[in-house]
Amino acid sequence: MTELDRVVKPKTKRAKRFLQNREPKLIENVKTAMIVKGGNTNETVTQALKDIYALKKPYAVMYKKKNITRPFEDQTSLEFFSKKSDCSLFLFGSHNKKRPNNLVFGSLFDYHTLDMIELGIEKFVSLHSIKNSKCPEGTKPMLIFAGDVFETDGDYRRLKSLFIDFFRGPTVPSVRLAGLEHVIHFTALDGKIFMRSYKVLLKKSGCRTPRIELEEMGPSLDFVLRRTHLASDDLYKRALKQPKALKPKKKKNISKDTFGTTYGRIHMQKQDLSKLKTRKMKGLKRRRGEKHSDETQNFSPKKAKVD
Repeated sequence: MTELDRVVKPKTKRAKRFLQNREPKLIENVKTAMIVKGGNTNETVTQALKDIYALKKPYAVMYKKKNITRPFEDQTSLEFFSKKSDCSLFLFGSHNKKRPNNLVFGSLFDYHTLDMIELGIEKFVSLHSIKNSKCPEGTKPMLIFAGDVFETDGDYRRLKSLFIDFFRGPTVPSVRLAGLEHVIHFTALDGKIFMRSYKVLLKKSGCRTPRIELEEMGPSLDFVLRRTHLASDDLYKRALKQPKALKPKKKKNISKDTFGTTYGRIHMQKQDLSKLKTRKMKGLKRRRGEKHSDETQNFSPKKAKVD
């Protein structure tokens, strides 16, 4: 039995509350990310980790000390840190001659590595280099993905899912218009991924609906896809499984289209229209002379046979 699998019995009420908070829930907490520096990093990687941490706050934990580990060879140290800090996402930064300016985005399931995708930084503009106003900490961003490969290629589909989990923020029932002030745009083109961050400006338009402008606030990153370590289909399906209590109950004869419009189907018994009572209108009543005229028009005398 490893140290991670060891069962710990609480001795105090505080420890009991701590362990209860770590137990599985029907509605899980917001996914927290841990940001880890490798044994060898340069200024570009260090600043990129700080800027992504600034976008992710307050749902992120940053380890400032260097950690000599290689995620694609051994994940035990990352799994240990994830259980210690209760994080289900991680970002690992490193730099060497073979793979310069290297970032590894990863997700964990039950404190075990699920997916890992390695990206190389080709161009980087930091958050502080762009002299524009910034969004407040904890702003929920709007995510936009451009590029057919995010839907057609398997590795890019997993990368898109990983980016959504990393940057989506908390789940909220409603958002006011003024709260929509941060946009993160991902573009996949010619084997590269371009990440841009914008602040939404609401300008006066002369009517009730404001005019929208996007102002780049940083960071700006150009990635190239390197190595991937993806979970098997069975494990990935198990990680996506929802408890039965959260699944909506099916309602008979009710359906929804792609736009969310609800349609209902009504089943009625067969009606005898001969017994259907309609409203008697004055204009539909026959007059006295109409009955006689109808009979004369329908009557046609037969020709007499002549011998």
